[in-house]
Amino acid sequence: MIVVTGAAGFIGSNLVGRLNAEGHPSIVAVDKFDRPEKNRNLENKTFRERIDRDVFMEWLETHHHEVEFVFHIGARTDTTEFDKSVFDRLNLGYTKAVWETCANHRIPLVYASSAATYGLGELGYDDSHAIVSRLKPLNPYGESKNDFDKWALQQTVSPPFWAGIKFFNVYGPNEYHKGRMASVIFHAHNQIRETGKMKLFRSHRPEFKDGEQKRDFIYVKDVTDVLYFMFTKRPVSGLYNLGTGKARTFLDLTKATFRAMNLKPAIEFMDTPADIRDKYQYFTEARMDKLRRAGYGKPFHPLEQGVEEYVKQYLSEQGYF
Repeated sequence: MIVVTGAAGFIGSNLVGRLNAEGHPSIVAVDKFDRPEKNRNLENKTFRERIDRDVFMEWLETHHHEVEFVFHIGARTDTTEFDKSVFDRLNLGYTKAVWETCANHRIPLVYASSAATYGLGELGYDDSHAIVSRLKPLNPYGESKNDFDKWALQQTVSPPFWAGIKFFNVYGPNEYHKGRMASVIFHAHNQIRETGKMKLFRSHRPEFKDGEQKRDFIYVKDVTDVLYFMFTKRPVSGLYNLGTGKARTFLDLTKATFRAMNLKPAIEFMDTPADIRDKYQYFTEARMDKLRRAGYGKPFHPLEQGVEEYVKQYLSEQGYF
């Protein structure tokens, strides 16, 4: 069996779909399963059983001999949540329990880290283990992910293979339930459809023009390709960035969305909300050398190609992967 936590979520449900497509029906889907609209992500997918996240650790201890691999994708990902205890419980403590069980029973583990660990990028965006202890995340979510990365690197007992995947700005089908945390493409499509225009955050730093803040946007289908590579190839254990390696502006992204909708761009700017203004990343760009050296050779979707497929095949059709 292959375990996928966060299986009803955005990346998790895409991963279940990818595993099915590769001929893996014996999947254990772990999530909270308390939101009917989110559970639609698992429709038309094949899995062996659903396990509530609150009883999963007990289940894993009992069934560990049947488990081939664990993808721990589930996490609290709200960057606007500032109650540290939420992240201590759902991200840090829970992931430690998953790690320890996988280590004790020799189960390979891939877990979700985040580019939020890099903070403002003072030390760059290099997935070298040497800088992890010096990173300064901007919010409790990023801190929880970096705290676990630091903890993992200190362990003398570990799973036989493990990888912490530092996801950059992922977009694609099945993210509709994420609300404010959904990708800019998702929000752009909805705003454009409803109003004919898109509002972007104004820059509050003189070195960036409005709309020219840059992020490393990666299509979720590229993400599942890399996760499947980790499952099949199992390179050297450690932390791995997962972006395209090429930062693009929010203007690029928004114009691509208008183009995919066959509309002329109409873009306005608004102040960045005060509650996130001093925690806002103006630039992210993954260094992808380590993953390439590990043997992953597939090209990533260019932004325009990924946006066009997402908009035309999923958002405009209200489709799910």
